[in-house]
Amino acid sequence: MKTVVKAFLMALSMFSILPLRIRNWDEKARPYMTLCLPFVGMLLGGLWTGLALLLRYLGLPKPVSAAFLAAFPFWMTGAIHLDGFLDVTDAVKSWRDREERIRILKDPHVGSFAVIDTVLLMLLQFAFLMSLKEEADVFVLILIAAISRTAAALAVTLLKPLGTSEYAGAYRKSIKPAHIVFLGLVLICAAAAGFVFFGKTGWVSAAVLAGYLLPLARAVRSLGGMSGDISGYAMTIAELCGIACFALI
Repeated sequence: MKTVVKAFLMALSMFSILPLRIRNWDEKARPYMTLCLPFVGMLLGGLWTGLALLLRYLGLPKPVSAAFLAAFPFWMTGAIHLDGFLDVTDAVKSWRDREERIRILKDPHVGSFAVIDTVLLMLLQFAFLMSLKEEADVFVLILIAAISRTAAALAVTLLKPLGTSEYAGAYRKSIKPAHIVFLGLVLICAAAAGFVFFGKTGWVSAAVLAGYLLPLARAVRSLGGMSGDISGYAMTIAELCGIACFALI
């Protein structure tokens, strides 16, 4: 139990800006970090929901509220997933051979494809959040954040990693079948809970999953394996798809 708690704190410190200090990074707890991602998503989604409720209570102009809500997931995660989106976009859209695409993936410089797609991403996210109905049940944001991270946890657990990925080597050897079963059950329960608690808005779950799997397949096929950058790339698109579905239903 102590190891799982440490893994949860390690996951929060890596994937959020919450002020947590992990003095002793425990490599033995590292394999459990992916198991904690659904709960990290629930916590961050809860904070996102709290912000939405606060903005609604304050009665700020709708464009201002939409801007805060659009920026929040990037700010709260230290833009770590957006960084993956930038890197993978440049690599995949370069249309070079695979070796060159992997080199571009690791290049710290930002290319034009990444800049263009990020601007479009921000505009769409703002537009869909601006389009939310006044009575929209913003607790759906918890569902979006949790399912996107559960899908990410399953992907990095199941798929062959790139040789340069942090999910290669010792991490792969520590994966147990029970990890996959647990994440699969969490994903099924979260999707089912969406329909139970939100009715037809539960289709947001399907939008998030489709928004994760389609870009994931493209990136993995293009680069030849899975990595944290690819996970961030797919997660960023997945959350946009969830927000879009939420606004349009």
